[in-house]
Amino acid sequence: MPRTLLRRADDNPQLLPLLDDIRDIDVDGHRVRVGRVIADKAYAHPSTRTALRRRRIKATIPERVDQIAHRKAKGSAGGRPPAFDPGLYRLRNMVERCFNRLKQFRGLATRFAKRTAYHRAEIILACIVLHLR
Repeated sequence: MPRTLLRRADDNPQLLPLLDDIRDIDVDGHRVRVGRVIADKAYAHPSTRTALRRRRIKATIPERVDQIAHRKAKGSAGGRPPAFDPGLYRLRNMVERCFNRLKQFRGLATRFAKRTAYHRAEIILACIVLHLR
């Protein structure tokens, strides 16, 4: 099975609950609104794009090769390709580097904490430690 399908099965269902959690965060008394999602091909599923559109969130997600072929096979009925900005997509590497730094913490990398609240607390503590370095 291709790697992108495995990652999508793990990561993609968690995207919308994550966006719901972010929406509930207040920063300096203002509600945070997600304006854009920059993600890899694991999140390129049409249902994800539809859900983001419904929430009025712009998406910078490259199309998977099989989706391009499927759209082109339909001809003019396949529609146009989704908008994609390669320059904006390059900014995603900052997030990937942050995840790599968080993986230096053994408890996060191996997910010792079985409860979500404990795991979230570990992430927050690791972020504080990284910020103070």
